[in-house]
Order: sequence, then C-alpha cells, then structure tokens
Amino acid sequence: MVQPYSLVTAPAGCPRPMVNQELTSVTLEGDSPRPAVSDALTGRFIAVSESRELDTLAGLLHRRGAQVMRCPLVTIVDAPDPAPILKWIDWFVKTPPDYLILMTGEGLKRLLALIARESRSKASFCAALKSTTIIARGPKPAKVLRKLGLRPDLSPEQATTAGLIQLFGSHDLQGKRVSIQLYGEEPNEPLRGALVAGGAEVSTVAPYRYVADVDQSALLELVEGLANGTVDTIIFTSQSQIARLFRVAEINEQRERLLAGLRRSCVAAIGPVVEAALNKRGLAADVAPDKRYFMKPLVQALVTYDRSSGQPTR
Repeated sequence: MVQPYSLVTAPAGCPRPMVNQELTSVTLEGDSPRPAVSDALTGRFIAVSESRELDTLAGLLHRRGAQVMRCPLVTIVDAPDPAPILKWIDWFVKTPPDYLILMTGEGLKRLLALIARESRSKASFCAALKSTTIIARGPKPAKVLRKLGLRPDLSPEQATTAGLIQLFGSHDLQGKRVSIQLYGEEPNEPLRGALVAGGAEVSTVAPYRYVADVDQSALLELVEGLANGTVDTIIFTSQSQIARLFRVAEINEQRERLLAGLRRSCVAAIGPVVEAALNKRGLAADVAPDKRYFMKPLVQALVTYDRSSGQPTR
C-alpha cells in the first residue's frame, strides 16, 4: 500500500511556509513507512531541490526526523534528437579515441539506454571502452563503469573542470583524440580549450539535458521560505538547480532576497561542482560530503553539522 504523508508541516512555533498544494502532499512507495533511523534532524525544515532521486533523499532526511519541502528545480531528460548521439556511438565503437572523459554517471547510463533502445551492440561499445583511456570526473561514472565490469583509468584529484585540466597537464596531448561526455548541454569551453591548446583533437557528446521542473510560483515560495526563516536548510545536488533558482529570482527581481535567505540558511552541496556554482554567486556551502559525492554521505554530513559553530562540515 502506498503511504501518504505530509512533509511540510512547520515546526512548533514556526509559521507554516507558503507552499502550494502540489508540494504539500507526497507518497512513498512500499508496504509500510520506513522506520526512523534517528532524531538527529528533528526540528530542521529542509528544502530539497533534487528531482531524479527525490524520494530517496526525502526519505533519508525524513527518517532522521527532518521535515522536508520537496521543490525539484530541474529534471533530466534525453537529448531531443538521438541522431547525433547515435552517430557519436557508432564513431566511438569504430574508432575509439585515445581518451574518453566521463563527466557524469547519468551520461554513461543514458548512452547505454540509447544503445539498448536502438539495438546497437552493447558488447561492441564495452569493447571500445576497454580500448580507450577512461577518465571519470568523479565517483558516479566510476560506479556505472563497475556495473559493466570496468573501472576508470584516471580520475582527477578534484572532481571539477579545473581538476581535469590539471590532470591533463602531465600528459602529451599532441595529436591525441579526446572525447568528452558533457554535463548536460554545457559545452565546457574551459576544458575543451585547454585540451585543444595542448594539441588534442576534441569531440563531445551530450546524451541528456536539464529542463525546468516545478513552476515559477513554487520557486518564489521557496525563496520566501528561505528569506523569512521558515526553511532553515536547502540541499543542492546539481549546478543546474542553482542556475534555475537564481534565474527565476532575477526575472522576478528577487535576487537579493534569495541571497539573503541563502546566507542565513544552512546550504548543503553534494560536491565540488555544486560548491563552485555557489562560489560563483558569492556563496559558500556550509555542508558537503568529503570525496564521496552521494546522497547518504551528504545526509551524514548534514547530521553532524553544528549550526552554532558556523563552521563548514565535511
């Protein structure tokens, strides 16, 4: 049986947030509610901007006592035209490049799903993966590779574009072919430029993109909740979420109110790319996992965060 429960009842003594009906009632799958793990987050009112693993993250927080506002900012969809991705797959299988940079686990999963849908040979694709030097930007592409019986040959010390550029600094790229599986549709000109400057021939593939999820009114309610103190914590799991939240705030002349709300709240970021997106806007993450950029380590870092100290938790 599906168990419905409200995740947006404000803590005692706190005003109820302005949240539309779409965001006030959610369901979790299962025969019965998952048991509580602890009360470590009791009294915390946490906004979750994740979309793809929303139920997972909300459940982790709820079972630790938190009240959760679900406000998915963006969602991930396949690229609208599969033709260029299929062309890249055929090219990759026929003439594997010297290096393949996997920016995300999602990208590799989408490539594999397209191969299955279009009846391409998964075995041939995996053989091509084995014949190239695979560079995984972070742990998520490495996790997908492990399911294929593979592992990355290299990973940067920091899971960022700057980390990748630094890694390639010790490689002779003259005449080498490097292909990049992009983060959404972001062309990553800094990385591409550094590779080309080193003498590489660079190609890219973008198997998915980010699109808007909840409507603007819900985001403006989130901004108000952060600003008035009803929402005391927000979790970001991708730079695209931050970009959309700021874009909506700017269109509605709410940028300064959003900045003020974020500065008074606890801001949690799942990894260095998200932290960099915050830094770009004059903000810093209060909470981030240490090297393991997944949901559970992020929630654990949030559990151990001491709001009174003002010190970031990793």
